[in-house]
Amino acid sequence: MKFEKLTYVLISAVISLLFFFLIFWSNRDINKEWLNRSRAKRIVYVDNISPAHRKVIALFNERYKDEIYVEAINLPFEKFSTNERKELLARFLRTKADRIDVFAVDHIWIPRFAKYAVPLSLFKTKRKTNTIIDEALATCFVHDTLVAMPFYIDIATMHYNKAMLRALPNGREIEAKLAGSVTWEDLLKLSESFKNKSNFFIFQADDYEGLLCIFTEMMEGLGTPLYSKGKLQITSKAAETALTFLRDMVHTYKISPLQVAQMKENPSYEYYFKNNGLFLRGWPSMPGYILDAAIETNQMQNMAIAPPPHFKAGKPAAVFGGWNLMVSNYSKYKTESFRFISFLLSEEAQKIMLDEGQVLPVNKHLYQDSAIVHKHPRLPFYRQLFKIGIHRPFLDNYPYVSDVLSYYLNKAIRNELPPREALKLAEVQINSGSILLK
Repeated sequence: MKFEKLTYVLISAVISLLFFFLIFWSNRDINKEWLNRSRAKRIVYVDNISPAHRKVIALFNERYKDEIYVEAINLPFEKFSTNERKELLARFLRTKADRIDVFAVDHIWIPRFAKYAVPLSLFKTKRKTNTIIDEALATCFVHDTLVAMPFYIDIATMHYNKAMLRALPNGREIEAKLAGSVTWEDLLKLSESFKNKSNFFIFQADDYEGLLCIFTEMMEGLGTPLYSKGKLQITSKAAETALTFLRDMVHTYKISPLQVAQMKENPSYEYYFKNNGLFLRGWPSMPGYILDAAIETNQMQNMAIAPPPHFKAGKPAAVFGGWNLMVSNYSKYKTESFRFISFLLSEEAQKIMLDEGQVLPVNKHLYQDSAIVHKHPRLPFYRQLFKIGIHRPFLDNYPYVSDVLSYYLNKAIRNELPPREALKLAEVQINSGSILLK
């Protein structure tokens, strides 16, 4: 036990040092630019900094020159998983250093990070919150206190190659069902006529938060939420059915390759296109993360989108994702930080993120603007999809629950543990509260 604790402390120290390195080394050129603005207050913003982010930040810096200068620290999805970003931020914020002002977190981590964040009731937020869609704003409260603001929202989707689908027997019949969420049973039947069967359905099943998304969604669709009435339902019949099906897609039905057990979002997208998959579990932002130039344009042009599948005995459900913004408790420039967040929520900034970042906005006005909807015709589809959207449980210890559960779910999908045993071991581990050494 002493060895475990020592290892944990050493890992924490290394991660904190790494974060300091990222801040002061990778952004030295930007620091020089800020030094030339002697009157501007410098705030540091930590996120996955895409080209769209950079454009919005540059616009803000130009608009508020001589007042505020935003310096961006990039934690790209290609290098850091959601879980790794969570650990980097949490361990750094524990140092109580004032070198981070604004940081972005997966909205499911909000309860964990609330103690490091400024309650936004300190600022005039009513005008801003009135412009935000309810599904996104609901993720920003902890014990009725507003501690974050949403930046963009996500919701699980199923992408498919419409040319491949229409070439299959009954393919057009299945496509007609997709708009209302097709059943897993229908997809299994269709897979028998797909020659490249092992790449029929690509999903993300690595040991990380993304695996919790599809698992939670399946449980909810079967009528049993992962968490209800103060209790996790990890060993319920619905949990076992969901996990058994995830395993069977790989080992029994063989409609997914074993490689999915090692895939997060980006690798799964690349694999799907390079191996001529038919269906792909993903998010609306998927096209923005296709990095390989070898993927042909016509492959993307053939892509269509639908709600996630559901079991015949259940109902459709799609899990919400998204990223929220928080102001560090230790920031020296809290007011300036909130001004920056307010700018990111403006129609102007949200439109840039939609146009160039391909992420779903949280500003409700963009869904009502006919010119924007004409340019982005899928927006009404997503707004409709929100109606079957579900949230993962907002628990203070959810990060720990997620770490443990994803580990054992992944073990079952690899066929290293029977589903029932994997779920039971996860429940025992969570109840014990002991450190999980992976």
